[in-house]
Amino acid sequence: MLPLSKSIFKAYDIRGVVGTTLDAGIARKIGQAFGVATRAKKEKVVVIGRDGRLSGPELTAALAAGLQDAGVDVLDLGVVVTPMVYFATHVLGAQSGIMVTGSHNPPDYNGFKMVLAGEAIYGAAIQQLYQAIADGSVNATVATSTGSYRQHDIRDAYLQRIVSDTKLARPVKIVIDCGNGVAGAFAGELYRALGCEVEELFCDVDGTFPNHHPDPAHPENLQDVIRALQNSDAELGLAFDGDGDRLGVVTKDGQIIYPDRQLMLFAADVLTRNPGREILYDVKCTRHLAQWIAERGGKPVMWKTGHSLVKAKMRETGAPLGGEMSGHIFFKDRWYGFDDGLYAGVRMLELLSRVNDPSAVLNALPQSSSTPELQLKLEEGENFTLIEKLQSEADFPGSNDIVKIDGLRVEYADGFGLARSSNTTPVVVMRFEAESEEALARIQAEFKRVILAAKPDAVLSF
Repeated sequence: MLPLSKSIFKAYDIRGVVGTTLDAGIARKIGQAFGVATRAKKEKVVVIGRDGRLSGPELTAALAAGLQDAGVDVLDLGVVVTPMVYFATHVLGAQSGIMVTGSHNPPDYNGFKMVLAGEAIYGAAIQQLYQAIADGSVNATVATSTGSYRQHDIRDAYLQRIVSDTKLARPVKIVIDCGNGVAGAFAGELYRALGCEVEELFCDVDGTFPNHHPDPAHPENLQDVIRALQNSDAELGLAFDGDGDRLGVVTKDGQIIYPDRQLMLFAADVLTRNPGREILYDVKCTRHLAQWIAERGGKPVMWKTGHSLVKAKMRETGAPLGGEMSGHIFFKDRWYGFDDGLYAGVRMLELLSRVNDPSAVLNALPQSSSTPELQLKLEEGENFTLIEKLQSEADFPGSNDIVKIDGLRVEYADGFGLARSSNTTPVVVMRFEAESEEALARIQAEFKRVILAAKPDAVLSF
């Protein structure tokens, strides 16, 4: 077993490089620690699944063994998208689950996304797993009787649950790009079952990701969809990340509809059934979203970035819908409240099947000039120190509001700037949006000024 590295225990999940910071020995220890935590919650069964990564079978077998060591019964779903593990914790009478996935990380990564007694764990709960392994306390609590192991195929129940609740107003022809991630094993069948004509790109599951990286948040990974839409009579493109919990959308004319604009369309629909309710979105989202939600009678709630954090806030507020700029969309309206890229695609098609020109509807959603995510790379821990310094010392004359729930989001009459610490890598993430290129440059200059004042040797890309 490799030495245990605290660095793999991230804010929302556990994630490391196989053979360097993660191996079967560590996976077994994680299973033991999670199993003990499960039993402490009076739970007896843990659902597990894995994506298509090459290290998946070995790590999943070790994880299952660790859970069984702790006296927990294991229900193995096999190769599934992450949302299927979440779905299973709602329908199989077992409220805890672990998905073995490296999500959108490079092929040599793998990791664990975890639900404990119905809640996606994050922060302190993940650190407690590390602590239990590091101090050896997990060994003292390993059970006298070993848990059982059995396999379960959830594919049909998952697909049937979605299809039975969805009706398209007309058939839609679409292109789907799964980037050789695990969504490719299910997406084609799902959308055909809804009556769509589907052109598949890279839907064979291959953990080496030979065509492009399975991360629809980055425009370079959507170029194949854009080309396919140009060369066919398909109306819309959908793209998925490596484990199927995030969605990318591309119009017929090649425009990328980022998740904060997708959320506008979803919010308008969800608020018709849930008038006056909260709609959650993270600090990276467009400033147009709050006004859009309010105009449709909803309560806009800006929150911290991170799928586990958004899920916790949705439970707290009872919001029927939430979303993140990264592509996680959470439907509690007609669904269970977890992030599911395949399901979000279904809801998108349901709405767009009612119109003759889906791309016109999507392109008409409000937008401004904006930057992609910009990153300031730093040493381990420096990202948090810099943001704390900016929060306490930085001055932004002429700003309307400074929001500090997650980093520093500075609102102006004509735009906003955001700097926040990544919770997974030692970088400060920045994003800017404004009504004109001039305003964008002005706001960026303000952030450049305060960052260089706090850290004169910072290397900025703007």
